Amino acid sequence: MNTTVSLKRLIPGLIIGPASWLGPYIAASSLFLPALIQQLDAQNKIQLVALFSTCGMVVAAISNMVAGYLSDRTRSRFGKRTPWLVGGAAVFMLSMILASTANSIPFLLVSWMLGQIALNFIVAPMVAWLDLAPENGKATASGAYGGLGMALGNNGFTIFAAMFLGQFRLGFIIFGIMTFVGTLIAAIIVREPSNLTEERIEPEKKEKISFKAAMKVFPRWKVGRDYYLALIGKLFQGVGNFSITGYLLFIMTDFLHKETAATQQSIQLINMIMLVFGIAMGFIAGPLSDKYKVLKLPVGLSTISLGIGALSMFFLQNDLGILIYGFAAGLGMGIWNSLDNLLNLEVIPDKNRVAFFLGIYNLGNTVTQAIAPVLAAFVISQFSFSSIFIVSFIFSAIGGLCILSIKSVAR
Repeated sequence: MNTTVSLKRLIPGLIIGPASWLGPYIAASSLFLPALIQQLDAQNKIQLVALFSTCGMVVAAISNMVAGYLSDRTRSRFGKRTPWLVGGAAVFMLSMILASTANSIPFLLVSWMLGQIALNFIVAPMVAWLDLAPENGKATASGAYGGLGMALGNNGFTIFAAMFLGQFRLGFIIFGIMTFVGTLIAAIIVREPSNLTEERIEPEKKEKISFKAAMKVFPRWKVGRDYYLALIGKLFQGVGNFSITGYLLFIMTDFLHKETAATQQSIQLINMIMLVFGIAMGFIAGPLSDKYKVLKLPVGLSTISLGIGALSMFFLQNDLGILIYGFAAGLGMGIWNSLDNLLNLEVIPDKNRVAFFLGIYNLGNTVTQAIAPVLAAFVISQFSFSSIFIVSFIFSAIGGLCILSIKSVAR
């Protein structure tokens, strides 16, 4: 049975929902967490950001798969996604409140790991709401989720969050509450239908605990080639993006040598430009993709644009470079966020496990934020701060080429 929800309900939920989890997470991971780590142990801040990222990557990968698996098999009067994402939002709020009270690195690490688990119980079920869209409106729904919702989350919240650089402990609390309230509002708007009568997905009994059954979770390359290329593309794109944004605070202070006020203004400028592009692409990219049946090309080229933006800061190292980065990365991320989830939906190898495969794909939004700082910390220590811009360009370009290599989506 194909359950659909009217776009009039689904689109507002797909804007408010991802903005509510991604915005506070981006604010906390790129601004509040580094600031608190710097307060607790300034001497080891680069290595500690990498440590938090590594631990977060492992926890996020496991919890995302578990969340997708459980969500796909849930039967409730509120549907299969809503109970998990609302519960995850409540625990994420609690974890941010705990982080705000941290006076030691170990306590902060535990609080942050709890938040990583909770976050993925929002992400994996919520992105599967895209499958509720009518067939002729899936690109529009994807544009709402990625182009508008994630643009607000990635950039809109960061503009506001920069105001809390001097009160980052309060920032943890406020943005944690925003996640819970926003997610709850999105769930109420979408009103996911009951699925109590839906047929359960049961594994074959003889393979229930076998290694062979476990290996079947992921299809062979021959079957899932295009899905894997999309996943690899997203991972490389994510590292290219977050190797810059994850260290944006330190880029401004340690690389460009800006004072606190100038740092705040530069971060707000970048995010304002990216927000405008993100919202514009949210309105434009999805409907144009539906109309002209073009998907792979804009998604692939968008990540290459992101890498070009990174090079501008490498070569110019001034406010003009920041401005060009904002425009190039804003255009790239606006198109990418609007269409990449739809691209993944097109190449999913098993339509009975939508939340699982979309959830794995969307690990690119959390795991790459963990990988990128680790990689950036390594290249900074081995070379210099400027090397992360080259890393961003190379990874973004490889990600774009992987997307363009997909065969089952013509253009």
